[in-house]
Amino acid sequence: MAKITLTGKLLCATPQDATLVAAHVPEHIRLTRAEPGCLHFDVAQTANPLIWDVNETFIDQAAFDAHQTRTKASDWARLTANIPRDFAISGQA
Repeated sequence: MAKITLTGKLLCATPQDATLVAAHVPEHIRLTRAEPGCLHFDVAQTANPLIWDVNETFIDQAAFDAHQTRTKASDWARLTANIPRDFAISGQA
């Protein structure tokens, strides 16, 4: 089975959005890294404080899907729902 990789950006519109991400991303990272099948997960602020790089790799489609399901039901999803994402996913069938 192919690894699934997601790369992209969180695009904060305001400094308040960036502060919200900074406050809640450590727990999101911790929970995701603990998921079965997570090989790599990183969210890091770029030189532009309103833009955050997102890089994640999961062992297979099932692990990626489980991550998406967990994330959609999380505080992270609720709190950052209005922050646009620009993601590309590779390795999917």
